[in-house]
Amino acid sequence: MKSTTLPLFKKTKRLILRPLELHDFENWSQAYSSMLPPQNQFDETNWVDSELTKAKFKALLKKQLHNHALDQVYAFGVFLKDDGLLIGEVFIGNIQRNVLQNGILGYRIFNNYWNHGFATEACSAALQIAFKDLRLHRIEANIEPTNKASLKVAKNIGLKKEGFSPKRIFDNKKWLDMFNFAATCEDYGIKYKFPPK
Repeated sequence: MKSTTLPLFKKTKRLILRPLELHDFENWSQAYSSMLPPQNQFDETNWVDSELTKAKFKALLKKQLHNHALDQVYAFGVFLKDDGLLIGEVFIGNIQRNVLQNGILGYRIFNNYWNHGFATEACSAALQIAFKDLRLHRIEANIEPTNKASLKVAKNIGLKKEGFSPKRIFDNKKWLDMFNFAATCEDYGIKYKFPPK
């Protein structure tokens, strides 16, 4: 499937989801340098100036375009519809085609925009892209058991808890346990259509 033929763009009541573009550099740099101090163990700090150069941003765009072209990972900036500010990101990655037609959902909303329901709104839109535009059949999410905010988002967008995987993901020099959530397009009333070859 060629991603250039896909309408990788989605509007919701308050948000716009779309891939980052070169003109987003200042917006991106501002977003990653103006967060509040970390609010919990799953949050991260502001990026330093050396990580926020135009060269780094161009490299990020190149990598994202490459991943799109390979049909492996589709990344979207989450922008406020009213003023265009970048407030986070969502991605659909680890895509497997053939008999699986499966992907993994991930997201991040910057902490100065928490507690407004933006994660639920953005992830709901990402599911529509996954099932309707990318023509995936199943979306999964892996969430640490103590990440209450992400567990709430999974429930809010209709993912079903399927199980528990001990030591599933290696991150920050340790293996992490995960709850496994998933849904298929039929769970949202979408009839499955195999993507064109």
